[in-house]
Amino acid sequence: MTIDHDGVRELLAAWAVGALPPADARAVPLHLADCETCAAEAERLRATVRLLDGTPGPDSGASGAPGDPRDEAARAGEGGGADGVLASALRSRRPRTPGVAPHAAPYAAAVAGLRALVRELPGRWGTPVVHDWDAHATVAHLVAADEHLAVALGVPARLPVSRIPAGTPAAHAWELRTADAIAHEHTRTPEETVATWAAQTADLLATPEARDPSLAARAATVMGLRLPVADHFVIRAFEAWIHADDIGRALGIAVPPPPAEHLEQLVRLAVRILGLALHDAPPVLVEVTGTAPGTGWVLGSDAEPVAAELTLDPVDFCLLVGGRYAPDEVPRGLTGDERAARNVLVTAASLAWL
Repeated sequence: MTIDHDGVRELLAAWAVGALPPADARAVPLHLADCETCAAEAERLRATVRLLDGTPGPDSGASGAPGDPRDEAARAGEGGGADGVLASALRSRRPRTPGVAPHAAPYAAAVAGLRALVRELPGRWGTPVVHDWDAHATVAHLVAADEHLAVALGVPARLPVSRIPAGTPAAHAWELRTADAIAHEHTRTPEETVATWAAQTADLLATPEARDPSLAARAATVMGLRLPVADHFVIRAFEAWIHADDIGRALGIAVPPPPAEHLEQLVRLAVRILGLALHDAPPVLVEVTGTAPGTGWVLGSDAEPVAAELTLDPVDFCLLVGGRYAPDEVPRGLTGDERAARNVLVTAASLAWL
């Protein structure tokens, strides 16, 4: 039984998501009763978990106005099954913890949706999902993916260290790390893997950078990409939603897309990164429907006239950037130079390793 101060601090995130073995689960409250520092940290983590689960905090009062149809739908779906997953995911989209900043809100919502979805997985963890991963491996992949940002923000790693040679290109290093993570997690139960992932997401959303936009404005290099920390949170949201969608498709459960304001954050960041990759390509006007009215981006060289115009649905655009559409298969509107437009689509799909 772990009862010393440092030992209990290491257990707090897992305790907050209810993932501790019984002996440690009994020890933590005993320590919290005598330690104000750990008690405050525990409450902050519990508040984060309430956000992810979509349950109101002790001071939040009612979740909506009487008769709010979203609340009625949520209550109707709480019995489980596909409808329960959908209701939980939709309910989790409404902010419950005011301290989470807008840049971290898409990640919190995506995590909440995936937490709802994994409740449908007992007995189906071996279901093939994407690449050569089953559902268990897909969650293990997310532990490794989130770890890069978590470590950059001072959150201790939860996986054994990989022996990756110095100087290994970022994309290859990422492949090696995720392979190691999957191999390690396949020696554990799916429930243990989910507990590790959930505890790490709670830690990430409890960091000062998740709650303070000024702190999140500093740049950090994660997986070889140097961006503001706020953008890295949006990337984590993007990946959590993509893999939730992968698992949902494998199980035959429809996973809702991110809400409009979160989807727009994903689109805008993807367009910025895509623009950097296309800086000297023939320019193409890219319009993503559903974003701010009149919004379009000319991507490519600024020394040539626009060669083509592309119009894409925001969810389809995100699935393309996430590697879930082949460039020639994504639905789109196109006028002008087909080769210039295809170059944009191919380049967008090439960003999928991120």
